[in-house]
Amino acid sequence: MRSLVHDPTHCVLCPRRCGGDRTKAAGRCRMPEAPVVARAALHHWEEPPLSGTRGAGTVFFSGCSLGCVFCQNDSISQQDFGKEISVSRLQEIFHELIAAGAHNIDLVNPTHYAQVVAEALEEPLPVPVVWNSGGYDRVETLRALEGKIQIYLPDFKYPDAQGAKDYAGAADYPETAKAAIQEMVRQTGPYQMDENGILQQGVILRHLLLPGRLAQAKEVMDWAAETFPPHTILFSLMSQYTPWGRAAEIPPLDRRLRKSEIRAAVAYLENLSLDGFSQGVEAAQAEYIPAFDLTGVERAAPNP
Repeated sequence: MRSLVHDPTHCVLCPRRCGGDRTKAAGRCRMPEAPVVARAALHHWEEPPLSGTRGAGTVFFSGCSLGCVFCQNDSISQQDFGKEISVSRLQEIFHELIAAGAHNIDLVNPTHYAQVVAEALEEPLPVPVVWNSGGYDRVETLRALEGKIQIYLPDFKYPDAQGAKDYAGAADYPETAKAAIQEMVRQTGPYQMDENGILQQGVILRHLLLPGRLAQAKEVMDWAAETFPPHTILFSLMSQYTPWGRAAEIPPLDRRLRKSEIRAAVAYLENLSLDGFSQGVEAAQAEYIPAFDLTGVERAAPNP
């Protein structure tokens, strides 16, 4: 494991490598050096081996270095809602979630807070830690986290440079994400479940099916099947897309998925040698988007 070298006045943690001064919240992610968190709570809508029976212990970080136009968490990823806390408070949150029964600590959108994650996890936790990102991660940053993260949950959003440029302003996304995902798999090896079917180690590769992009979804699935041997990773095909934020003004993202698109994508996945999961037509529901209201972020007041 390499140590994480980070200059807060010239941040290069993410693939943007913008060189922003995080002491002034001046980077592409718009976030300060200290963690800004919008919600910390048990979450029951992750993949089954993550949510289990008690829920994943999700910690939602604010800000984002990718900035997809259709982000369903845009109130925190692009509008920056959240509360700045200390690293010690973040560590307390981890243990509060574990005490509440969390199967894991699920770090949502942690890419621009890799330095915080490294510090907060100096002492190992008794449950797996999940790196839940958009797949736009630097290999060098991931290598510096090796041993601290047991489960990687990246989304491979765009296999095509044009789609990545149009929807996230990141034409380098396809090759960057491929390299990052391969590094994640190198670190964890084949996925491992416990006796109750709860994931302890490994990679779940997500892909959010988008309107009008069935061909690109198939390309992502093909890449996963061709790149990794059978039973190495889990693949999660998500159909929960709804027009959100700026996407409501950008065809074809301005519509919901057609049932035919979902059926075709699911059928394609079922014909490949990929273990995993898929969502049906019922998935486009508001309940998949949690309430970002600082739940679990602030320290509870002591009993009188």
